Amino acid sequence: MADRTTIARPYAKAAFADASAARTLGEWSRALAIGAQVVRDPRVARLLDNPEVSPAQLAELVAGIAGPDLTPAARNFVTELAGNHRLGYLPEISSLFEKLKDAYEGVADVTVTSAAPLDAAQQQRLSQALAKRLKREIRLHCETDPRLIGGAVLQAGDLVIDGSLRSKLERMTYELTA
Repeated sequence: MADRTTIARPYAKAAFADASAARTLGEWSRALAIGAQVVRDPRVARLLDNPEVSPAQLAELVAGIAGPDLTPAARNFVTELAGNHRLGYLPEISSLFEKLKDAYEGVADVTVTSAAPLDAAQQQRLSQALAKRLKREIRLHCETDPRLIGGAVLQAGDLVIDGSLRSKLERMTYELTA
């Protein structure tokens, strides 16, 4: 069985190609997010694998629940997904679309986990430093984890910068006992 992301990727790329050509990235982003939210609903999710519900009925159900936020292009996309029995992949398609959109717009999501909450000035300095290093606009997501003891761990995609005191102590312990 193929991975869900592998199946969703060509659909996300197709949606992104259409959205970028039509300069409607924001509209597509909203439409896919709403569609993903609709198919996550347990009442709708049960119907996705029900053989008594036709793909056309499923497409109409999702479009009806999504309402006017689903543009005509997005409605056609939902109909295509339903016809290919791929409506259940909308959450993955939406997530992959957002990654493509962020890369296109030069935006990076960075999660900062620190031992203590960061104040606004610290967040701003960190965002500026990361923007300079990554050469992208930064969307900072802050979390706290007192187990880090001190310092912080930054994660931007595959890049992880671990400057936590806990990590340093673990390395010292390993070196002293090795």
